[in-house]
Amino acid sequence: MRRLRYAETPRSSGGVPRALEAPRPPNIIGMRSRNFVKYTFLKVDPAWRRLAEEERAADKREFLAACEDFAEGHLLRAFSLVGVRGDCDLMLLSQAQNLDRIHEFHVVLAQSGLMKWCQIPYSFLALTKESEYSNESRLEVRPAHGRYLFVYPFVKTRAWYALPADERWRIMQEHIRVGKEYPSVDLNTSYSFGLDDQEFVVAFETDNPADFMDLVQRLRTTESSSYTLRDTPTFTCIACSVERALGALDGAALSLSA
Repeated sequence: MRRLRYAETPRSSGGVPRALEAPRPPNIIGMRSRNFVKYTFLKVDPAWRRLAEEERAADKREFLAACEDFAEGHLLRAFSLVGVRGDCDLMLLSQAQNLDRIHEFHVVLAQSGLMKWCQIPYSFLALTKESEYSNESRLEVRPAHGRYLFVYPFVKTRAWYALPADERWRIMQEHIRVGKEYPSVDLNTSYSFGLDDQEFVVAFETDNPADFMDLVQRLRTTESSSYTLRDTPTFTCIACSVERALGALDGAALSLSA
């Protein structure tokens, strides 16, 4: 199997190519505990499915090899969207403390035969940080926790940011309280201010999609909802191994370990 690699360049002790390594600003406190999170949505050209089975299998092996290399030291999760959304087939959630590692992973991924047949209709970049409103925030996205992941970009109105801080805190306590009424739904929020077009990327995990739907409908009645500018598109993602997500692209038989 052809192994995909980024350009061979000397690396620093942190594993980053020296050509890419930016000077480190002094006295940055706490950055090591925060993580960049990337949601990459892929759509495969239907013509790829008409290729010979051997060629499709080789394309998928190269894609899988790139994912396995990244996953050796970083969180990588795969999701299938086949049958639940028309404009996306597969989503990769990657996480790393160094943004260059996210970049390198996608460079190597692009070398695979499969990516020559793929478009990226949606792509969200974010960074974890502590919440202003809750002590339950996380500085990293959790490993696999639920069967389904519901992802959407989120933007608040400018009127929200004009409110006094204590007023925003009061409003968000109702929002948080409603969320706790649905303990089967787990939330991961990451922040995109200045990094991407959205302000937040919101990802809910659950084994029961009906619980998530009921939660979203209930949240529409809260005061905080009136300060929402945009919370679409919404993606319903089915958690699975990378191998199984690839198999869903063309209906190929899967190994028992997938």
